[in-house]
Amino acid sequence: QVQLVESGGGLVQAGGSLRVSCVASGGTFRRYAMGWFRQAPGKDREFVAAISWNTDNRYYADYADSVRGRFTISRDNAKNTVYLQMNSLKPEDTAVYYCAADEFYGASPRTSDREYGYWGQGTQVTVSS
Repeated sequence: QVQLVESGGGLVQAGGSLRVSCVASGGTFRRYAMGWFRQAPGKDREFVAAISWNTDNRYYADYADSVRGRFTISRDNAKNTVYLQMNSLKPEDTAVYYCAADEFYGASPRTSDREYGYWGQGTQVTVSS
């Protein structure tokens, strides 16, 4: 059983930056695929970014088009932590951000929330205009 705890959300002005973190416990973290999803009020949960390990011993990342070039997902296996660095934030980035994990691997990170079995409680990110 994997537990995920997010932190780092808050209020930031448009154009600003914020980094959210997710600490995992249980399981072999370095092998877990990790994802970030978000859900704005009245909207469905959507994919933001993901990172997964492959058998060539490298990590591969993927991003939603709406955040590509502005957000960066990274991980520190020594700390069992995955990060989402968010730059050039826009009001439309306002949402609850969720960390997700599962035990799959591959060079194409999975972008569907249905493929992740473990979820954190979420952290609120609010971007003011």
